[in-house]
Amino acid sequence: MPRRKRAEGTRAPNGASSIYLGKDGYWHGRVTMGTLDDGTPDRRHVQRKTEGEVIEAVRELERQRDSGRVRKPGRKWTVEKWLHHWVENIAAPSVRPNTMTGYRASVYKHLIPGVGAHRLDKLQPEHLERLYARLQDWRHGCPDNDRCRKRPGNVCRQRQPGLKPATVHLAHRTIRVALNEAVRRKHITENPAAIAKPPRVEEEEVIPFTVEEARRILDAAVSVRNGVRFVVALTLGLRRGEALGLRWSDLAVKWRHGCPKGSPCRRLRTPKECPVRRGSGTLAIRRAVHCYPWKHGCSEAKPCGRKNGANCPERHSGGIVVADVKSRAGRRTVGLPHPLIEALEKHRERQDAERRHAGDLWEEGGWIFTNRFGRPVHPTVDHESWKNLLRKAQVRNARLHDARHTAATMLLVLKVPPRAIMDIMGWSEAAMLQRYVHIPNELVEEIAAKVGDLMWLTPDQDEEADDGMELMAEQRQAVRQLLNTLPEAWRRRLAELFPDEGDDGPAGALVSA
Repeated sequence: MPRRKRAEGTRAPNGASSIYLGKDGYWHGRVTMGTLDDGTPDRRHVQRKTEGEVIEAVRELERQRDSGRVRKPGRKWTVEKWLHHWVENIAAPSVRPNTMTGYRASVYKHLIPGVGAHRLDKLQPEHLERLYARLQDWRHGCPDNDRCRKRPGNVCRQRQPGLKPATVHLAHRTIRVALNEAVRRKHITENPAAIAKPPRVEEEEVIPFTVEEARRILDAAVSVRNGVRFVVALTLGLRRGEALGLRWSDLAVKWRHGCPKGSPCRRLRTPKECPVRRGSGTLAIRRAVHCYPWKHGCSEAKPCGRKNGANCPERHSGGIVVADVKSRAGRRTVGLPHPLIEALEKHRERQDAERRHAGDLWEEGGWIFTNRFGRPVHPTVDHESWKNLLRKAQVRNARLHDARHTAATMLLVLKVPPRAIMDIMGWSEAAMLQRYVHIPNELVEEIAAKVGDLMWLTPDQDEEADDGMELMAEQRQAVRQLLNTLPEAWRRRLAELFPDEGDDGPAGALVSA
């Protein structure tokens, strides 16, 4: 049905949409979406072959305008241009270098080659889901100019396995974060990555150390250099970087006498010199030690020719870096048990001996855990020391981060309130409790025993329960006096509960006076 023409001499109201047939034979529609930064109307234009198509396009723009999901005006972004802009100009200044390494790998190796040619506002969840499937398929291992490249990758003689689900899931999280920023800046109206379904990642079950395993590790750590560092991990649950970033100035200890009051030791010695001293203290977590990847320092005009930045002669911004803790909740103060304080004091004495032996080679930084020259321990060396300690203690192989799970679980066994566990571990979200706090077998067995004692009484427990019903003579006399004050119906009902057998019944039964 053709559109009715407006009466001559009348005009549409301000801001109304318009549809008309152009001289080029196409139908055109114009919709006012809002106001530009300079105050002029933001007038959008659509062009279609038929009138019905342009009407539907105009209505779609009006729905976007009315719902507040208006795309920002200007030239449309491609996925490639947006991802490059996001990772280099938006993400890089605000995230840690290790996070940027994962972002750049996902953007430049997987996302841009896979979906970079799409227009940003035309990207669909199905495009991403097909990309995730391709990344996990078999890939060609033959040269790029080989004839085999015309066939599917799973029939290539030099085929290589696809990416692991965890790597593909990282790419999914990367583009989801990038497109969330595009939505916030109104380059697109909704995030297709929030709808796309990523591959399932099987989470490896973390089994915390048992109390017996933890004790064996603590015993073996006594004779290991920097062994107290792993005692801190098991008892306090500090992250690797937080433990390596501790300084002696973060430690505050208060000593007191452990000898009896009035003993000569209290007059002749300070509390710290007492043979049976007792200490209480706190440890402030303020910083962390990280190992960042090296960056190339050579210019594009004269590249060094080496693949990794660590091998570049002019490398920079890598190696051991001291930074703030992971989050605001990570800045915390934790209490220290007395055995750990004593272990730290013995560690201080050994470090003083190493300082004297190193002489001028020692670089004083006040670190609690150092290498043999006073510098912070490298995370790689720390990892190797942990593995050696497990072998020495004859304990199963496990990650160092599992010690953090163990510390959180032990707090649960000690019945520490969940909110206090979050403060000690440095968490800001309660969801971390579900990830780190596990139910140990010892606790499961204890719960099962309590359920058994409650539901299945043994004969001995029955006798104890019956014995508990027996009342003293004074108590029986008081109850008799109470019965005399009650109505007859209540007196008969209570008498049924305490049948009269002999004088006071088999278990001190009560009868009305």
